[in-house]
Amino acid sequence: MAADDSSQTALVSSDIKHLIHGYTNLTQHRSVGPRIITRGEGIYVIDSHGRRYIEAAAGMWCASLGFSEEALVEAAVRQFRELPYYHTLASQSVVPSIRLAEKLSSMLPIPDSHVYLTLSGSEANDFLIKFLWYYNNALGRATKKKVISRINGYHGATIVASSLTGLERNHTGFDVPLPGFLHTWDPHYTRYRLDGESETQFVERILRDLEQMIIEEGPDTIMAFMAEPVTAGGGVVIPPRGYYAKLQALLLKYDILFLADEIVTGFGRTGNMFGCETFEIRPAAMTLGKALSAAYQPIAAIALRGDIYEAIAQAGERWGSFGHGNTHSGTPVAAAVALRTLELMEERAILAHVKSVSSTFLRRLKRLEENPVVEETRGVGLIAAIQLRAANADAAAVKALAEEAGVIVRVVPGGNSVALSPPLIISEREINDLFDRLESALQRAAALQ
Repeated sequence: MAADDSSQTALVSSDIKHLIHGYTNLTQHRSVGPRIITRGEGIYVIDSHGRRYIEAAAGMWCASLGFSEEALVEAAVRQFRELPYYHTLASQSVVPSIRLAEKLSSMLPIPDSHVYLTLSGSEANDFLIKFLWYYNNALGRATKKKVISRINGYHGATIVASSLTGLERNHTGFDVPLPGFLHTWDPHYTRYRLDGESETQFVERILRDLEQMIIEEGPDTIMAFMAEPVTAGGGVVIPPRGYYAKLQALLLKYDILFLADEIVTGFGRTGNMFGCETFEIRPAAMTLGKALSAAYQPIAAIALRGDIYEAIAQAGERWGSFGHGNTHSGTPVAAAVALRTLELMEERAILAHVKSVSSTFLRRLKRLEENPVVEETRGVGLIAAIQLRAANADAAAVKALAEEAGVIVRVVPGGNSVALSPPLIISEREINDLFDRLESALQRAAALQ
């Protein structure tokens, strides 16, 4: 139900007065105010004025099963009634966390994986680096602590996760990156290629530069390389063919762990359960989040290869208990909802559905390149970006035009781009409706030139 004018005005005023918003121009927000979302139905959200939008970004890449899945509501309510909270510290446990860790371990492309549960992707990436520092200390490798990630990669908002992130907007004013966090090439061929350079030559060049960085820093100081299989928040970048195979060979040569940030790409987004499967990545560790609970509860996970876990466990014989924990690690309601999410993905054959409808999604995406304001499109599965010609259209303006047409997209910093990642339950009819609206918005953008 839409709010009446007086209650709407009061809500906007209260928001401006009391609530801090991330990734927002905070002074501008005082005059513009928020859009207040009040309800969700399937792939749609409804604002306080009663306006209905296709949520083509799934919120923050995360509402994979839409906004009104009763089975997940019921799973949460059932667990709230049975045991709303307990912890997993000091050898305590709860049934949903045990079952979820067991389920994830059976699914993951990591040998003998062991799972740590936490609340957010930022925490997961932060804690993973902390765990691996502990691991290298356990092995007596006190200098092997640096981490390389990619320019334009996004890994979260904690101090360590911001240091892993390769986006300037996440660094400015915050005194990050911390020492020991390095950044190498974004594998975005059309954006960073040299004149006349083929995709193969591009891959060879940026990996040569990475190897030179490793040599100059000292291989015995480089602990890990972290990457998203598809660079989501940095522009939905899909590396050229051969990139991951050659990258993994290079990391193996210098005994550097590959850490896969699957917080966006995990659980069906690329057409397989994990982006690592789509791109044939064999990680030593993974971080998971967002669609793990279809965004119905805050939960994330770290998965460690068995030998890494064993070294950490054995260190306890020398150092005492593993000195890490957080209050809501493995909290039972979130774990129960995540477990039910994975069950629903199987019961409803979500992966098969994504593979079925993604052909229409990617075909309609490609057709947008006929519009003169579009420079290129990029996509795999149900994740995509529309890169705009900087001289012809601004991503923020296109976002506003899309919203006028009833579609919410995300502005991403990958070369003046807007991103799409609709709920995985989107139908072929809804995909066509989504792109009909986007085409209309882009035609309006072209007419304004």
